[in-house]
Amino acid sequence: MAKIEALMSWKDIPLGCYVLEAGSTMDYKTGDWRSQRPILDREKCTYCGLCYIYCPDGAYKDMGSEEKYYLVDLDYCKGCGICAYECPADAIEMLEEEV
Repeated sequence: MAKIEALMSWKDIPLGCYVLEAGSTMDYKTGDWRSQRPILDREKCTYCGLCYIYCPDGAYKDMGSEEKYYLVDLDYCKGCGICAYECPADAIEMLEEEV
């Protein structure tokens, strides 16, 4: 194995920190990374959609005309808290993830 690694050059190392294929984030469920989860208070929610807009992982889903709320898909939510920070109505609270 050491001989193979010695023959590799920097050109053989795959790129990192680049999105090589559009839409590939849905291929990887990253929700088990989080230590906190967003909880929506539906009575406070004003349906502004800022949680949907600001979520860097696209974890919020537009429920369409059937449901006014944007719901988070916890399979993809990393628990960063940006949604709670950006919510003008303080309708999203970040709570510790329970095992």
